[in-house]
Amino acid sequence: MEKKRKRTRWVIVLGAVTAVVLVAAIALRTPSPVGHWRSAEGHDAFMEAYEAAMAEMPRPDAETDVRTDYGVVRMYRFEGTGDAGGSRSPLVLLPGRASASPVWADNLPTLLEVGDVYTVDLLGEPGLSVQARPIEDDEDQAEWLHQALGGLPEEEFHVVGLSIGGWTAANLATREPSRLATVTLVEPVLVLDDMPLETVIRSLPASLPWLPKSWRDGFNSWTAGGAPVEDVPVADMIESGMQNYALRLPQPGRIGEDALADLDMPVLAVIAGESVMHDPDTAVATAERALGHGTVEFYPDASHAVNGEYPEELAADITAFLSEAGRT
Repeated sequence: MEKKRKRTRWVIVLGAVTAVVLVAAIALRTPSPVGHWRSAEGHDAFMEAYEAAMAEMPRPDAETDVRTDYGVVRMYRFEGTGDAGGSRSPLVLLPGRASASPVWADNLPTLLEVGDVYTVDLLGEPGLSVQARPIEDDEDQAEWLHQALGGLPEEEFHVVGLSIGGWTAANLATREPSRLATVTLVEPVLVLDDMPLETVIRSLPASLPWLPKSWRDGFNSWTAGGAPVEDVPVADMIESGMQNYALRLPQPGRIGEDALADLDMPVLAVIAGESVMHDPDTAVATAERALGHGTVEFYPDASHAVNGEYPEELAADITAFLSEAGRT
């Protein structure tokens, strides 16, 4: 039951992540240059859901708002008990599309045993980060995150990205790698394979906020192998963000194999055998072929919601990866 409960929490966000192409295309039809709340009432509704979801997290030791050229980025710091494989550099967790820091609630207890942790509300997404300037291309996506990390006291970070957060991490690594000690890509979209056409088509209801919630729930459940998605605080937050926040982000470009092959830092790729976000065999083959300093972990029975289905195993794999990276 506990595993199913965890899986339920994660499926909403990981399903929402996959509407990458269609959400961006629809958003760009309107003239507003930055992401924004559709109404004051919608913002209030989201904040109520956000606070309820945050209540399921460990209490942050600090809240940090870092000003960048593209807006203010909200991050939370949690003090861990581990030493991050001997490096003492903190982990930085990047969530999926249409989500925010609370989606890491089930992972934080085990990841805090790895080391100190920052969670990030992605700029231009529902959350407490506030976009102030258009993000026009992949270069801008890398630059705002590079500047946000530059506003923290540490010099290097172990960046862990989930789904579109995985793309965000890979995009940063290929463009502005100077602050990255390692990168972990958990079921990244548009990095190791293209998104299947079926997934793009099925994502349409999740990208249209005026359609009934049940349509989005059905898609999100499909992405996580049929797991239920109702009555979960983080799911309520995601739903409120999808309903009330207007994204104004460019369609992310596929990360090329040549760019991945040029990465100098250690990279961990976590691939789920039942993923619908890419062909798992293709993703594994790409990672093994392109990542010269890479480690690939394959979870044959996991869905795209692998991080919520196997939080202890994921933390153990990250621990082993960081320990090995520290020895090289």
